[in-house]
Amino acid sequence: MICGDIVWAHDEVQSMLGPLAEIVRMDSQSREEFFKELHGKYAGTTVIYRHNTSADRIGIFDADLVDKLPESVKWIGHNGAGYDQIDVDACKKRGIKVSNTPGAVDDGTATTALYLLVSAVRQYSIAERQARSGLWKRGLKPAHDPSALTLGILGLGGIGMTLARFCHGFPMKQIYYYSRTQRADTPDWIQYCSTLEELLAKSDVLSLHVPLRPDTEGMIGEREFGLMKKGAILINTARGKVVDEAAMIRALKSGQLSAAGIDVYPDEPNINPELLEFRNVTLLPHMGTETQESQKSMEIRALENLRTYLTGGEPKDLIPEYK
Repeated sequence: MICGDIVWAHDEVQSMLGPLAEIVRMDSQSREEFFKELHGKYAGTTVIYRHNTSADRIGIFDADLVDKLPESVKWIGHNGAGYDQIDVDACKKRGIKVSNTPGAVDDGTATTALYLLVSAVRQYSIAERQARSGLWKRGLKPAHDPSALTLGILGLGGIGMTLARFCHGFPMKQIYYYSRTQRADTPDWIQYCSTLEELLAKSDVLSLHVPLRPDTEGMIGEREFGLMKKGAILINTARGKVVDEAAMIRALKSGQLSAAGIDVYPDEPNINPELLEFRNVTLLPHMGTETQESQKSMEIRALENLRTYLTGGEPKDLIPEYK
């Protein structure tokens, strides 16, 4: 079942899955209609390609939806690195495995984080608005070179590692990271912090690259902002709910944060109106993977996971909760 948009990989759908299975496109216009058709035209579905756009019509894959899927469903190939719209526990109870598309999003999301970092560090968001308003550089104080600052990366997966490589090109003064486990393949110019607290204390700029799970929701809050350097900068291209937004706003008001670059929000597409008032905050409308190359790579990688399962293999992108 193709559940959600295929924009770039139409030919690949047929070439990769066509010889292995009947391809059925989910065209239900509402959640109720989808539920009714699960045991009609969608009966016998074995694998599901899922894109977040399907939520516009049938909602997220919460426990209610997952519990209603046909018994034949064994794999959900999600298009996206983040999979917080899928109730993984409900899938595990049903014996349904879930894959995502890490790697395919690395360049697009890391480039977005790099832009937000440079904009926040150099005050480019403020400067652009002043230029458009005819104010030139009035009131702008000299900023900092990235090479004078230390970067902290929370979560050194594919996106975090790609950002580290980009920033090493400046080079930034020092690059640190914290992850649940220390990577064995990092170059010598990236240093591991054994605790989150250590990372926060060392970072002039903190960039977030962790998935949204129950244990990461609100991971950066009042306590964490208090442990950061006075005047630090926060970059978030992960998920909005990883940050306690109210605590972040207080940190911006107090000057504990001197600037921020944000691409993700707790209640997308809505943006907290208070954030719009901060001249020192660069805002983007979740642009991380808005490139043709990233989106096609994501589609193909999701399809590849399904093809691997259908041919008896173990898809390489099985999400960590199953490992």
